[in-house]
Amino acid sequence: METSFLPTARPLPAFQTLAAAPRCPRPLRRSTIRAAISRGRKEDTVAVVREQLEGCYLLAGIRYEGLTVKQFQGIRDALPESCHLLVAKNTLVGKAIEGTPWEALKPCMKGMNAWLFVHTEEVPVALKPYRAFQKEERVEETNDFIGAVFEGKYYAPAEFKSLETMPSRAEVYSKLLGALNGPATSLVTTLQAPARDVVAVLSAYVRKLEEESGAGDGTA
Repeated sequence: METSFLPTARPLPAFQTLAAAPRCPRPLRRSTIRAAISRGRKEDTVAVVREQLEGCYLLAGIRYEGLTVKQFQGIRDALPESCHLLVAKNTLVGKAIEGTPWEALKPCMKGMNAWLFVHTEEVPVALKPYRAFQKEERVEETNDFIGAVFEGKYYAPAEFKSLETMPSRAEVYSKLLGALNGPATSLVTTLQAPARDVVAVLSAYVRKLEEESGAGDGTA
């Protein structure tokens, strides 16, 4: 009887280890991307506000709700180069002015506002273009100034008249220099003006005397 030899089957291993497939990073959710972009924009806005506060003499809020893009651009075009008009959320402006003298403006952080940064001592000149716009567009009641801070003091809308009628630097200089050359009573009247005006003019007068003295020494 012939014996047939069949090939011996190899036993299968009890465990077979497979190489793990590399994991692909999970794509960021759209909500996460939006949050990151939003956070970045907010930080940029706060940085812009803080940058505008450097060398700023006056910061005023304007109610801009209802104004068109064309109107808003017209206001910007009419402003002096020393002024900057910015639309920013109240919370971001509030964060930027926190811990500074401009913080006095926080009571105005309501509604839709634009912010006027004035980088000149000529405050009336800076405010005049917006007043002209209000009159032309008949929006005195709906889109007025909501408040301002000047030299650390808060000015309510009803107090803007004092800001808009401030004498220019040239006018103050002329008035004080005239008083210095006139009767004593005239000088006393001038010295009763706001301290900031008196100090500024006296400083200019001292510089004038120093320049004259220096010129005299040079010709001797």
